[in-house]
Amino acid sequence: MTRFVKYVILFAIAVVLLPLAVTNRHTVSLSLNPFDPQDPRLTIPDIPLFWIIFASLLIGIILGGFGAWAKQGRWRKEARVKRREADKWHKEADQLRDMQAAAQPASNLKGLAGPDNRSAA
Repeated sequence: MTRFVKYVILFAIAVVLLPLAVTNRHTVSLSLNPFDPQDPRLTIPDIPLFWIIFASLLIGIILGGFGAWAKQGRWRKEARVKRREADKWHKEADQLRDMQAAAQPASNLKGLAGPDNRSAA
């Protein structure tokens, strides 16, 4: 079911992006200097418009993902601390369980029976 939903979403994206690429295939000049658009040092000439659109989308996705990852850093740190604490408590519980098993006599050995009632009389 998850694979089907993924393919449906990818198909919908393709239906939108392919016509966008076909209709915007004419070349434009990309100027990276907002103060002097005619500056040839910071101008990329003859680049298809759909490349600029797709590159903008890709950069936006990458920056958004990095922002979300950076925002969740506090929670990842807290999860690491809790995981270390849980590992410490699990190790201590295992050690106590091993100590208890070593302290109990084996049940298949015969020995003296303990007193049933410890009254003073």
